[in-house]
Amino acid sequence: MVLNVKKLATETSASRLGLGVIVLILAIAGVGCPCARGPVNASPGLRWWLFSNFGASKICPEMVKRGVGLKLQDRGATVGRFFPNGCNVEIDNQNQLITVHFAGTGYAYTPVSRRIGFRCTASVQYRPDFYLGEDDVYVWGKMNRIVAGPKFELGYVESKVADVATSMTPLGGLATSFGNQIVAGELTRGFTVLQNWDTESKSFALGILMPPQKPSSPFDVSADERYTYANETAEVQANQRDFLGPFDVVESTQQLVLKLQLQGPAVDVMIVPKAVGDAWREGYQLGTPLGPPPGPVVAGAPLQPGMAVQTAYQLAPGSYYVVIDNTPYAGAVAPPPPQLPFDPLGLNGVARVSYVAQLADR
Repeated sequence: MVLNVKKLATETSASRLGLGVIVLILAIAGVGCPCARGPVNASPGLRWWLFSNFGASKICPEMVKRGVGLKLQDRGATVGRFFPNGCNVEIDNQNQLITVHFAGTGYAYTPVSRRIGFRCTASVQYRPDFYLGEDDVYVWGKMNRIVAGPKFELGYVESKVADVATSMTPLGGLATSFGNQIVAGELTRGFTVLQNWDTESKSFALGILMPPQKPSSPFDVSADERYTYANETAEVQANQRDFLGPFDVVESTQQLVLKLQLQGPAVDVMIVPKAVGDAWREGYQLGTPLGPPPGPVVAGAPLQPGMAVQTAYQLAPGSYYVVIDNTPYAGAVAPPPPQLPFDPLGLNGVARVSYVAQLADR
């Protein structure tokens, strides 16, 4: 694309000048140059135009790609995941707002209920914006209001005591309220996406982070040239699993790189194709008896506590779950089943796994 900069500089019409600046910015952004920061950051109207025309259409495809970790505290470990499986976006150009309608399923763990499976639907209105920083691009979805819901439907409850209480006592309302809190509370407080100018590494965080804030993560990947999918810590209780991802291997010249560090008992790390992982996760959420995966495990190994371990997996192009298994029903590790039906102090052998998942060239 060739742009006549001299003609643009001498243009007197404000509308023509604005259009020229947009074309210039888009041309520059196409090669990742940060020199467009000034004009974009100074113009809310220009930022909305760029977002509504080029960013809004990417929200749903990005949202349904992988699970969202659920936490009880902002900097705490994940205790479950929500997997959106339906999404659409409405654009309000007059008020510069977008409304995201989403639905999905997930699982979480509490000491009282143990594992729960749930479904959640909601419509949330965001006021989008972004900022071109010196090192990173910050894209925000700032919540404007909740349009509908969130509607939280509690399904499977592992603890039989809590399951009875759900239908017979006010504890049922408390359990639903808690589930509503960790799902709706996370997804309605807005989101931040950061992309580094140099490495193109992208990170996603629930909540609004202002420059130069970065998402809390266990590993420093700021100097990596790899694409980072996830960088977090997950708690996997005894007799439980966590389904990380799914993560994409786009081309045959690429590989999935995992760096993991474990505190607690040994666990199995198993990589399965997305179709296998989806079926396995659905059964996990519905409370079907724990067992091996309903399909092939393409890679993985037991993870022992101690130093961080990094492994590069050369996988065929496709999408894969990384499953952390703390059960005796799959993999090579056979931890004993939990002895306490009620575990408020976390004495049942919780595995705390810090990990980073990246896409790299072979």
